Amino acid sequence: MGRKVAALTFAVILAAGAAGAAGAQEKVTRSHALSLLGEPKYGPGFEHLDYADPNAPKGGKLKRYAIGGFSSLNPFIVKGEPAAGLGLVYESLMTSPRDDATAEYGLIAESIEVPEDQSWAAFNLRPEARWHDGTPITPEDVIFSFETLKKKGSPFYRFYYADVVEAEKIGPRKVKFTFSGGVNCELPQIMGELPIISKAYFTANDFEKTSLDPPLGSGPYRVKDVDPGRSITYQRVAQYWGRDLPINRGRYNFDTLRYDYYRDTTVALEAFKAGEYDYRAESVSKNWATAYDSPAVRAGRIIKEEIPHQRPTGMQAFVFNSRRAMFEDPRVRQALAYAFDFEWTNKNLFYGQYTRTKSYFSNSELASSGLPGPEESKILERYRGRIPEEVFTTEYAPPSTDGSGNIRNNVRKALRLLTAAGWEIKDTKLVNAETGQPFEFEILLNAPIWERIALPYVRNLARLGIKARVRTVDSAQYENRNEDFDFDMIVDVFGQSESPGNEQRDLWGSASADRVGGRNTIGIKDPVIDELIEKVIARPCGDRSGLVAATRALDRVLLWGHYVVPHWHIRYERLAYWNKFGRTKVAPKYGTDLFAWWIDAAKEKALAAGE
Repeated sequence: MGRKVAALTFAVILAAGAAGAAGAQEKVTRSHALSLLGEPKYGPGFEHLDYADPNAPKGGKLKRYAIGGFSSLNPFIVKGEPAAGLGLVYESLMTSPRDDATAEYGLIAESIEVPEDQSWAAFNLRPEARWHDGTPITPEDVIFSFETLKKKGSPFYRFYYADVVEAEKIGPRKVKFTFSGGVNCELPQIMGELPIISKAYFTANDFEKTSLDPPLGSGPYRVKDVDPGRSITYQRVAQYWGRDLPINRGRYNFDTLRYDYYRDTTVALEAFKAGEYDYRAESVSKNWATAYDSPAVRAGRIIKEEIPHQRPTGMQAFVFNSRRAMFEDPRVRQALAYAFDFEWTNKNLFYGQYTRTKSYFSNSELASSGLPGPEESKILERYRGRIPEEVFTTEYAPPSTDGSGNIRNNVRKALRLLTAAGWEIKDTKLVNAETGQPFEFEILLNAPIWERIALPYVRNLARLGIKARVRTVDSAQYENRNEDFDFDMIVDVFGQSESPGNEQRDLWGSASADRVGGRNTIGIKDPVIDELIEKVIARPCGDRSGLVAATRALDRVLLWGHYVVPHWHIRYERLAYWNKFGRTKVAPKYGTDLFAWWIDAAKEKALAAGE
């Protein structure tokens, strides 16, 4: 999950059985925050986040961009493509800042109560919490949100809340979630992430229906204007109920926020340089190296900046759909990885900016490396004979080259694997030795920018006798095919956090493999991986070393399953923005929070004057 709890560190209080079993006394913790690693950074009396200026001026317009289009203002269901920025309309019970990403602080909830055995969690709602129409946010809204998302929302929610068996109102502003039993330390924080939707609004409006009608929310912004598929504009809620909360003070400073949609990333970049929008996080290394050599950059009117971060980078990769017969054999998947020449790609296409990814939990202590340590070995040993022997004997490393473009050695290794898996070369084509069926597949992409990376891979695959085709489709078609697992290979990103847990079921669990809209795009159905996921989830509360060991064990088994062709990652943000913003000198270590920035009137005036 994005924000977890491995150690719930609170000021301990004794609470009566009103929060637990009737008439019983139990040890209960109550606090303003949940922490992953010891104490939360900010105590109960904090005034504002370190990277936010409580005196930041309000006002001005922020213009951003998005690619593709949108067809819905409901981000919680499978149907439709939601518009960018909708997270600003809705709020959760708790939230995480960018400088304490492993903790959650009260938002709609002013505090949380958790018993020593972690069997439930109760949230005390703020009396001032309001919907945009002025009506209060109630326990009934919270319960409705949980039940509706679990029953009718995207499949992710069913996996995420699978161990939550009941939500009940136990006070005028108090909601209790009861868990199914067993150790699952992250559940209180998972429920803190619960997005809250209005019961009244979605009783009058069909939750499962896509709509472009502005929804009722409670966040710092509301939908102002919608130009279907082309732009969406948000207006800051002047009387936003949470504007003076310490977690929000000095944030959400822009009066309006507009997202303009572009069909093509190249056009979007040119629009930025022409001043059509204000800010972009650059994801294309070639653009970063070559496309910003413009008069505006040289004059300082556009700022180009690299900001280091410490957040986990997860796994981006070419993903095999293992539901396809041609990709069922791990030797085949391993062979095809030998055809991807990262070193040549990084040198010639990426200007040497990237690091090869070697873990599903890259850029964190959770990433496996070397051989298994004692704790990992203890977990893995019971699966010996059911998992690849290399898990115990060999450090995983994706195939590599010298960067010259000569992959002859890799081709030989790949062909040996393919021959062992029942494929052979006939008339320069790789065919199934029994059926004679040629090895052909499609790489499905959602943006032309990926073609320059996929096409060299296709050329290398041709050296193995494999015919691979690249097909780029629009974002809506891509999303539909992705949700139905209607692809051979795609590029996918599996994001991770400092504390993985329940969301791993959705990413790799057998139950998610055939669920429409699930995140298990690979199609993994492996009882060992299912058990390893549960070990990650069920580690003892506060046992960080146990979590690290269980996660590394899972990582090793995933890696040696050869389910993906790993890509690359980068340990800093590449930001470009027109020089109209102010921000504090403090940079949060887990990534930029643009909503702690503000419009600097003097800078904006200088831009307008062409200075």
